[in-house]
Amino acid sequence: MKERYDDLDEYIADMKQAISDTAQCATHHYNLGLALLSKRDFTAAEEAFLNAVRNAPHLAEAYVQLGGICMERGDLDGCLHYNEEAANCRAKFPTPWSNIAFVHLQRGQPDKAIGALQKALKWDPKFIQAKNGLATAWYMKGDFKKCEEICEDIIAQEPGFAPAWNNLALACFDQKNYAKAVEAIDKAREYGFDVQEGFLEELKTYRV
Repeated sequence: MKERYDDLDEYIADMKQAISDTAQCATHHYNLGLALLSKRDFTAAEEAFLNAVRNAPHLAEAYVQLGGICMERGDLDGCLHYNEEAANCRAKFPTPWSNIAFVHLQRGQPDKAIGALQKALKWDPKFIQAKNGLATAWYMKGDFKKCEEICEDIIAQEPGFAPAWNNLALACFDQKNYAKAVEAIDKAREYGFDVQEGFLEELKTYRV
């Protein structure tokens, strides 16, 4: 196989040829799955990742990708299942813990989310998506000050991380710090966050 490819279809064809030669190579199936994901061929990618874990049952990354495909379909149960499999394979792998937390947040279960996010951050203290998930969880629990503190920490680490600015705006608004909320929501929009129209309308009252 070539070391570099200019054409994704050529790479996919080479991967399929490699698999036909060595069908038990989980890495080939996994790499094929990633390439198919790039083409947004979720059905074929899913089959490739399933073949990867059939040949390497402890390939945590493949379970994470399968969870992502489930999430794309809105299948929270499937997403949770595959990420739990990934975490069982590699307990110190932060990504599945963050994804598990995402499912809990979607289901309105912030306490469960916090437990999973603490594990993610134990293994990767700078995992910015996990930190933002933690901010969201504390906001859902009504601890707006805690949410604000975590958002400030995220922004210090990555000033252009738009979701943290949005969470910061929400936390400040609920603490009646309207000037800071307006400033934060403007930053969220500047960095590309799709802010809810209803929240923007509420903030109009507090613009100078």
